Amino acid sequence: MAFVKDMLRMWAHSWKRFISIAMITLLGVAVLTGIYAGCRDAFRSTDRFFDAQGLHDVQVLSTAGLSNGDIAALRKVNGVAKVQAERSQEVTFDLDGRKSATMQEIGTDGIDQPYLQEGRMPKKAGEIAVTRKFIRDSGKRIGSRLTVTPESASSDTSDTNGADGTNETNGTDEAPSFPTKLTIVGVVLDPRNLSNPDGYSAMTSFRSTATTDYTFFAPSDGVTGTLYTSATLLVKGAAAESTFDESYENTVKQVTDRIDGTVKTDRQKARRQELLDAGNKKIADARAEADKKFADAQSQIDANRQQFNQQVDQIVSMQAGAAAAGAAANGANAGAAAAAGATTPQLDETTRETMRETIIAASPELTQAKQQLDQAQSQLNEQKASTEQTLKTKENELKTSIPQVRWYVQDRQSLGGFSALKSDLDSIQSLGNAFPIVFLLVAVMMSLTAMARMVEEDRSLIGTYVGLGYGRLAVASRYLLFALLACLIGGGLGLIAGFLGIPAFLLVVLQGMYVMPGLRLEYDWLYGSLGIALFVVGVLAATIYACVQEMRQTPASLLRPKAPRAGSRILLERLRPVWNRIGFLGKVTARNIFRFKSRLIMTVGGVAGCTALIVCGLAINDTVADLGIKQYRDIYQYDLMVVSDDSDASAMRTKVASDGRVTSSLDVRIESGDLTVAGSGDGDSGKAGSSGSESIQLVAVPEKHLSDLGEMVTLQPVSSGILGTSGVGKTGSLKLDDDGVIVAQSAASALGVKAGSKVRLTNGDGVQATAKVSAVNRNLIGSDVYVSETYYAKLFDSKDAKNTKNSKSSEDSEALTWNAMLAKLSGSDTSQTDYAESLEEDSSVMKAVSCAHMADSFKFDLMGAVVALIVALAGGLALVVLFTLANTNVSERVREMATLKVLGFFDREVHHYVNREMMILTVMGVILGLPLGRLVGGMLTMALNMPSLYFEVEVKPLSYVIAAAATMTFALLVQLFVNPVLDRIDPISSLKSVE
Repeated sequence: MAFVKDMLRMWAHSWKRFISIAMITLLGVAVLTGIYAGCRDAFRSTDRFFDAQGLHDVQVLSTAGLSNGDIAALRKVNGVAKVQAERSQEVTFDLDGRKSATMQEIGTDGIDQPYLQEGRMPKKAGEIAVTRKFIRDSGKRIGSRLTVTPESASSDTSDTNGADGTNETNGTDEAPSFPTKLTIVGVVLDPRNLSNPDGYSAMTSFRSTATTDYTFFAPSDGVTGTLYTSATLLVKGAAAESTFDESYENTVKQVTDRIDGTVKTDRQKARRQELLDAGNKKIADARAEADKKFADAQSQIDANRQQFNQQVDQIVSMQAGAAAAGAAANGANAGAAAAAGATTPQLDETTRETMRETIIAASPELTQAKQQLDQAQSQLNEQKASTEQTLKTKENELKTSIPQVRWYVQDRQSLGGFSALKSDLDSIQSLGNAFPIVFLLVAVMMSLTAMARMVEEDRSLIGTYVGLGYGRLAVASRYLLFALLACLIGGGLGLIAGFLGIPAFLLVVLQGMYVMPGLRLEYDWLYGSLGIALFVVGVLAATIYACVQEMRQTPASLLRPKAPRAGSRILLERLRPVWNRIGFLGKVTARNIFRFKSRLIMTVGGVAGCTALIVCGLAINDTVADLGIKQYRDIYQYDLMVVSDDSDASAMRTKVASDGRVTSSLDVRIESGDLTVAGSGDGDSGKAGSSGSESIQLVAVPEKHLSDLGEMVTLQPVSSGILGTSGVGKTGSLKLDDDGVIVAQSAASALGVKAGSKVRLTNGDGVQATAKVSAVNRNLIGSDVYVSETYYAKLFDSKDAKNTKNSKSSEDSEALTWNAMLAKLSGSDTSQTDYAESLEEDSSVMKAVSCAHMADSFKFDLMGAVVALIVALAGGLALVVLFTLANTNVSERVREMATLKVLGFFDREVHHYVNREMMILTVMGVILGLPLGRLVGGMLTMALNMPSLYFEVEVKPLSYVIAAAATMTFALLVQLFVNPVLDRIDPISSLKSVE
């Protein structure tokens, strides 16, 4: 009992050490669990939402649409739980200019169901549900009416549509068609895109011709057409896995591999054969119809010719009869004359034909009638020959005119909103995995320092207990339980902060970027327990090491005071010119600093670690803060990007040119597509949406203006560097040519692409091709891929573009429609922003982006919030570390301080004597921590692979100053707590001999 009471008194006496260990553990556990818990809560709530709304696991698209036969084949694939055939149609409408939308049929099989946020779901034809983005942009509300116009491109697959593919019908498939007079009855959230319309992505992104501005959801009522635009699938067992885990990806991959391996090839061939059969049937029907028309025309001509011949024959007979009657009148026998007049004279065929020609030639009316009959017959013969030739030509061209059908099998990674959310959370979680390591190392160092001093102070008491027969484990338990209790209390408080405070803070920021219904905070017992256990093990290990170092001595040795360390010279003493000019107290300070190596290492290491954390946080902040300026001021040399629909491209260029604001411009084609790292298989395999995929902006440049690209965009080749840096080549040394594409650094870094790599590109029409990367260009925001007109034609088989390189002008070429313009403008940044806004009101402009506006408005709230959290926690750790080191320093030098007071030092002089050492050690730690922070910051920013973002690490000089100043401020603040402790040192009691 006395042993326990003494232990409790010892604990109460060491309350400062207890608080220090508890605080370090609290901060470490909070960092370890907080960021993880926030990301995990977001992952879990999103996964529940996806399961509830039936977000598809696999989506199948086809360049020729999907038939009922395709849907039936997909249902037979092993591992497919449900298949939903989907119909959609692109439409346009007027909303401060021409806007586009996708009319999406709400599936009846429970897949990709929109989440109702307001109003009700549409049920009747003409009713639609819209997204909140449309409500915000249009100013409309529930009950508002809207009229849309179907785009001509929506029926592009019906030009060569084939048979239904089943035995139930011999008709042809019809493209989907939706009602055009619409009424808004509800506001929904599209589960395929959780982006908050007021968040970061809405501010920095823009739509190009390959996508639409909005999505309208309509019921099946009123939708016609038997051709499906896509098929969505749910995979058996996938719902039981977390959509963000590798196990889910493996489950889905098994099904996509089966589709790629069996169904896809067979159905591609079958669908093309359907199209060929439908084409042949159309030709046969056209031939039968033409033959019928020609037969009717020939019958009419034959009837008219027969009537004409009868008329001529009648005249011939009359003339022959009259001639015979005249001859008989001149004869002698009246009976013979009567007989001759009673019968028609018999003429041979030659005489009759001669008489016909004579009669026709003598009559203008008959001549004209004969010419008309002959002309009609000639024209009919020509038409029959021409039609037959045309049909034969179509038969010969049918196989080449109908391209090979291609399927594209995609998983959830192909959804831009899904991949962006996953990448954001993964990147933030990577910070949560890295920073606790630093906190743990500092916690172990501080615990070792504190507990070693605590054990050393009780040296004689330990010797007494051991001499009285107490076991060494029992004596050591006094300190082990002390450290364990401090860790458990600090860890418990850290769990509260880690699973409640930090996640709540992060989720508030996340909800500003993404809409996540049903979000709630959850506790993970396993992770929380392991988090505390990790720090308990580290601190207890340090405590055990400190106990072993003392208790391995005999009780007799422990009962005697520890012999002072033998004097030794430091390196500075050997530098006589310097050492002789240092004062007495300066020499004492130097000896105290460098002779006690453990104190030096612990203090400098602890301060350096805290400073490094602060620098790291500020490095991320500086890097993010300069992204917009570097991209839109330095890399993008143009001031304005204008994008239009293909049909409005000429009108858009005319509008911009007539305004007189452009000083120079470059016409380009911009499409939204995908870049995938090409595998070992066929580059046209059609599989997209894998983990090695990135959404890109494909920019095609006219062949005659390739050299002008460098005037609009800074072309600098880059190569991978270390510590978050990259080797940047000379400006202007990079040229776009016809041998490959130039890939943006942001996409290349995420996918591990470099010059010479093979990648698979998907253009705006969904056509895929394998391309060579000729260079990687410095780019921080967005994933631009630049391609020449000729290489674009080579990749995507644009037949009209084969000879554009030798054409007179790319403007005259019909190979590509230049639907966008990069332009430099005159005027101030404000006027340029206003001009871009005014252009968006024009009906010919789809989107106008001002680089000046983007540079000023770019921000990254999520990363800013995380950086603020990291800096705050690092500052708290620095304060605790300095407090622990200062108190340990004082406690182990009490006799020294008492001696100084006996020698006549005033309290202020004692303060200066002690604090000067701490300040010098702090400065040394800061000097070491600043480059260390740059190193750690570089490694962390390299790990942040977010969609369309590359973090080019930069630490501003002000950040170094702030980090150093913050650490020094914490050191000065600690002095305010240490000075009273120095004042309370009693020289008499402190200098009493231990014996």
